[in-house]
Amino acid sequence: MALLSFPSRLESLAAADPDRPAVTCAGTTLTRRELQSASTRLARELGELGVEQGDFVTVAVPNSVEWFVSYVACWMLGAVPQPTSAKLPPRELAAIVELAGSKVVVGAPDASVGLLPTGTKTLPLGHQPDPALSDEPLSDRTSPAWKAPTSGGSTGRPKLIVSGDPAVYDTDAALPLQLEPDGALLMPGPLYHNGPGVWACQALLAGNHVVLLVRFDAEAALAAIEEHSCDVVYMVPTMMKRISRLDDDVRLGFDLSSLRIVWHLAEPCPQWLKQEWIDWLGPERILELYAGTEAQAVTIITGTEWLEHRGSVGRVTSGEMKVCDENGAELPTGGQGEVWMRSTRDTPTYEYVGADAKTLDGGWESLGDMGWFDADGYLYLGDRVADMILCGGANIYPAEVENALNEHPQVHSCAVIGLPHDERGNDVHAIVQADPALTPTADLLAFLAERLATYKLPRTIEFVDNALRDDAGKVRRSALRAERIS
Repeated sequence: MALLSFPSRLESLAAADPDRPAVTCAGTTLTRRELQSASTRLARELGELGVEQGDFVTVAVPNSVEWFVSYVACWMLGAVPQPTSAKLPPRELAAIVELAGSKVVVGAPDASVGLLPTGTKTLPLGHQPDPALSDEPLSDRTSPAWKAPTSGGSTGRPKLIVSGDPAVYDTDAALPLQLEPDGALLMPGPLYHNGPGVWACQALLAGNHVVLLVRFDAEAALAAIEEHSCDVVYMVPTMMKRISRLDDDVRLGFDLSSLRIVWHLAEPCPQWLKQEWIDWLGPERILELYAGTEAQAVTIITGTEWLEHRGSVGRVTSGEMKVCDENGAELPTGGQGEVWMRSTRDTPTYEYVGADAKTLDGGWESLGDMGWFDADGYLYLGDRVADMILCGGANIYPAEVENALNEHPQVHSCAVIGLPHDERGNDVHAIVQADPALTPTADLLAFLAERLATYKLPRTIEFVDNALRDDAGKVRRSALRAERIS
């Protein structure tokens, strides 16, 4: 086993082929050497702002070459990059920074500066380090955790999911995620989400050219595959639907001969949609992965396997899984219950900051999914145990939206549910009991926009006269949802 720190791995790639493209976004490309140079200058600046080994640095930067410069700069200092959306409301960003104890926020909007914890340093979006700073390599350091993404959590409060893996690269190990040396990855998803961040970083470390979209566009995604000869692409089913809905003369007009693998994950994929992609590109190109950010266990299924096990998300490829009833007793084959996971590693795969795991005796943990196994060991997922809303591949927790609603002085009670949507999977629907003066929906949405990221805002608001919680403060979201669907 030959282990290198992430900075050393990237330096070795730059030394081997300095002019090979490393990252491309919106018409800007950084070569391997240019990425190293820019990251080293930013690392020196972050060091001058007090960042040391093991510190968290919040990266609130949209998809761009600068996102990678920020990440690599953190690794060069042995710091832990902590990604967030660049569009978070200032109060939500401040809460995450406080939880992380970040020394610096890269990409901090002006409106957030006064809300951040005292002593937090900021670099604005678009900041460029002083070109006079040296780009000579820094002393080699290893981040104790290579990433620390956030999640709203089922409680509606933010939490950090700190990776249990240090920023160390094994040069003797097989490349992950079906990547090949000197390949090219198209990443159309937002890098602050765990899946896109993992795929993009692993591709960079594998020596791949990472091609980013600023935001997803169906035709632009296909054009990027053709232009850069991408061999691997990351998708969520919402993206796949939008590509499928392109006119055939557009969709079939691009040269996708370079494409080997389409990964899809992060939300359930309708069987009809998956069949369309298998028919279009061939089953050997379509792979699906199921796991949480916590990565205790993983399932993978190829398109070929899926044709024999329609609707499955695959067999376990790392860790262990089992399905249990409400009492924690393991169910037999075909029995539907809660999916529990357990890592088989000697070291933890993650650590929560700001939350506790849902556990069973023996080291088993649950992400709140329901499912069952068939006789061949293939997992099928059902509804979520909790009421999390999956919208366009993003996880939205009703409690977080309800907390924001309840901040309004004229809101008496509320419940937030997901209603089915053909393209996005679900839309956020808010049911609100409030003073009559509040009924203009625009007024309430403006209030929520100060507290929630755009994708968490309700698409529809329904005003009711009755209280939505009982005397114990409980609400049956599943019943509310069923009533509205029927």
